[in-house]
Formats: sequence, C-alpha cells, structure tokens
Amino acid sequence: MKYIYIVCISLFLFSCGNNEEEDHAHDAEGNHLSSGVPMISKTIWTDQTELFVEFPALVEGKISKFAAHFTVLDKHQPVRQGSVTVSLIKGDSGIRHTVESPSSPGIFSPALQPKEPGTYDLIFDLKTPEYSDRIVIENVHVYASAAEASENVTEAEDGGISFLKEQAWKIDFQTEPVTMGEVYDIVNTSGVWQAAPGTYKTLAAGANGMVDFVAENLTEGSEVKKGQLLMTLSSEGLSSNNIQAEIAQAKARYDQAKAEYERKKELYEDKIVPRAEFEKVESDFRVAESNYRALASNYGAGGKQIRTPFDGFIKSISTSNGDYVEQGANLVSIGTDKSRLLKTQLSASHNPSKEAIAKVWYRNDEGNWSEVEDGSIVSVGKEVEDRKPMIPVYVKVNDVVEMPEGSFTEVQIALGEAETGIVVPEAALLEDYGNYSVIVQTGGESFERRPVKIGKRNGKSAQVLSGLEAGDVVVTIGNYQVKMASMSGQTPAHGHDH
Repeated sequence: MKYIYIVCISLFLFSCGNNEEEDHAHDAEGNHLSSGVPMISKTIWTDQTELFVEFPALVEGKISKFAAHFTVLDKHQPVRQGSVTVSLIKGDSGIRHTVESPSSPGIFSPALQPKEPGTYDLIFDLKTPEYSDRIVIENVHVYASAAEASENVTEAEDGGISFLKEQAWKIDFQTEPVTMGEVYDIVNTSGVWQAAPGTYKTLAAGANGMVDFVAENLTEGSEVKKGQLLMTLSSEGLSSNNIQAEIAQAKARYDQAKAEYERKKELYEDKIVPRAEFEKVESDFRVAESNYRALASNYGAGGKQIRTPFDGFIKSISTSNGDYVEQGANLVSIGTDKSRLLKTQLSASHNPSKEAIAKVWYRNDEGNWSEVEDGSIVSVGKEVEDRKPMIPVYVKVNDVVEMPEGSFTEVQIALGEAETGIVVPEAALLEDYGNYSVIVQTGGESFERRPVKIGKRNGKSAQVLSGLEAGDVVVTIGNYQVKMASMSGQTPAHGHDH
C-alpha cells in the first residue's frame, strides 16, 4: 500500500518526547502550554506499521526531540523491542540518530539538531526481532529561526475524537484501510451442515467376540487420535468361533505351507520337480500366509483391537461394553470436522448453476462470516418438485467446522458478475436505528465518526455508496470504545508516558 500521510499541526511548548517537567509543561488539565515553538504531528501507514510522531518544528541549530509511536498493524500492538534510526536527508548528505530501545512500549525518543535550513526527507528506520520497516516523510522544512517556524506552521483547529495510543494499545483494537473491491448481488438463504464423503468411517468387527471398551469415557462426540485403541474383541472361553484358536490354526497351516514352499523351491531350482507342482505349492503358501496375517492383524493382548484410522471424534457407537458381536457387525463410526458439506438452496427464479455462483459465505461457529474457497461448489440441482420448489446447492467447506451435523447456518450466495466499489469490513459499521456510521482515523490519536450510506453486503464486507474514499482508515475492532469516548464529553489529557 502506498504511504498515506495525514498531518496534524498544533502549537505546544516542547516535544512530548521530553520527560523533564521544565521541558514538558502542562496546565492543570494536562494540556500542553503554548510557546513560540510550534509542534508538528504526522501519521503514516505502511503495510506493516503505523507511525504517529510528534516533534517540534525543525529549526537550525536547535535540538528537536521526537515522540515516535510505532504500532504493529497486525493486532495493533505497540513495538516493544527493537531500534529506531531517524535521519534527516537532503541529497547525499544528512544527519541521523539511533535509539536502541523504546523509552516505553511503542514509543521511541530520538533527537536531531539540524545544521542548516532547507527542505529534507525525514526517514524512520525501524528494526524489530520480527521485521524491519522504513517510513519516509518527504518535504520536511528546517527553518532558520523559531519565529520563521511560527509564521509558516499553522495551528490546527481542535475537533474530532481524541483517543490516545496508550488507550488503543490496552484494548482489542484494529484499523483497516478503505479499499476498492468487488461487490455482488447477494441472495440470503440458509444451509444445513452434512458430513462430506470420506470424512467418516465405520469400523466393523474383524472377528466374533465380546466387546471390551478400552478407552475411557467412550461416548459420542469424544475426540480421538489416529491409532488410538478404542475397544477389543475377545473370544476367550468361547467353544466355537474362537479367534485365538483360529489364529493358532492359521499359524500352524502357514508354518507348514512355508516349509513345504521353501523345500519345493530348492527342488524346482534344481529341476527336480516340475513347474506346475512348484506353482501349486507356492499358491497354497501365499493363501495360508494371507489368512494368517488377516486373522493376526490388530490382534494383541486382550483380543482383536479396534483402533481409530484418523484424528477425529466419535460419531456414533453401535454396541455396548460387554456385548457379543459377530464378524462384520458395525461397532463405531469415526468422523472429522476438517471438511464438511453445506447443503443450501436457491429459488428456481435465480436460474442457478455452478457457473453463475461466484462466491458463498456462511456463518461459522463464532458467528462471523467465512468465505468458501473457489471451486468448492460440488453440485447444483437441475429440477424442482411440487413439494420442493427450491433448488439444492451443495458446497464443500474445507475449513474446520465445529458446528454439529444437521445444524443450520446463515448463508449468502453471490450471483452473476461483480462490480467494483468502495468496501469496508462489516465490523467497521456502527448502526443506530437503521443509520450507519464508521469511525475514521484522521490522525495518530484523532478520530471522527462519519455517517455512511451502505449498498450491497457481501459476507465480511459492505459496499459504501457515500461517506468514504479509498485510502481512508477505519476502526474495525474497538470502534465502540472510540464512539463512547466521543459521547463522554471529555477529552483525555494529552499526558503520554514517554
């Protein structure tokens, strides 16, 4: 994203970056006292960082201390570790100063003493353990005197909502830029969660026997891990269909067939027995081996073992602890929520088809809109019936869906071609009796509540017909707290803990 510059200029005594009382005078309410040295504040966003910086207007020969507030845009947290280098550059020469750590979380306090007046680039190089960023403020003036600075720097008018960085850093807070995006005609409908093919498996008894639950609290909905032992089938004490006896017999036949095979193989290689006789012995050996391995498979202490084939949960249990079951009987079904089938529906008047459906959104288990990835439309019905006037649409959802099978969810289906418009996240909207507004960040610590007219709404996004422009920055998390700050009737004292 291109750099976005917002400049707020106001007159104060000295930089917020100085902790000493004589250099950072306030009145009884905590506001800066005015003097002849104007203060400048600028707010700049990159793709990773927000910089809100306050500093005295740069004057030849005078030290200007910066109060540079760095916010990591991901989760809107202050930069707690790292260094900042501020440089004042004109052409190939300039001055710079580096501070190795923040004076308090998110706030760095470098200082510069310009040597001569002119127009410069002011550059902030941020280095943290996680990433690095460079923020450039172009056309920064260095004045020949404080009087010249006062004549050219205009005092900004008070207004808007004041919400300090320290306040925003202490709460869940997030901003996002207003962008141009695609908007569609939306059909609001509902859907039912179903199990997708291949997401569950029924485990059957591999032998006759008595069921013994090994896993504790084996109930429907219990989470299970791949390879986990759930139950065993024991035929101990049974006079017939005894798996232990069958395995022993199969092992004896296998050992006998193996010995005969190895003996005949040597004779065949010495051309003593014919090929047909050797092939018959080899076939008997392979059959005996297969039977033995099938019976002995998953057999261990306690009997035939039933283990889970993948990570998931118990979908259903078809037997009880201590029951006698015969080979082939269903015991337990294992399911997974890593993939689901969402069955929704559309009116035939929309003439739906796989090609006409552009996007699908659904409400997840947290109540938020989630977009289904492209190419996930499994099928669209071709006809309607008298009792079923809606056309079914089946959508495969590869996200983890923890909503119970058979439960309902809200669905939005985008049809036709998209049009381009200004969009904001749904979370940015504040509603009052059908009227909508957003909180726009006009500076590092200044906001305004702006009414907007809403058009189409696509899952997580809403089209804005008026009130915003691309490049504006809106609050998406924490906007209610900023709104309440505007209603309190009090402006927080400008008392940064620098």
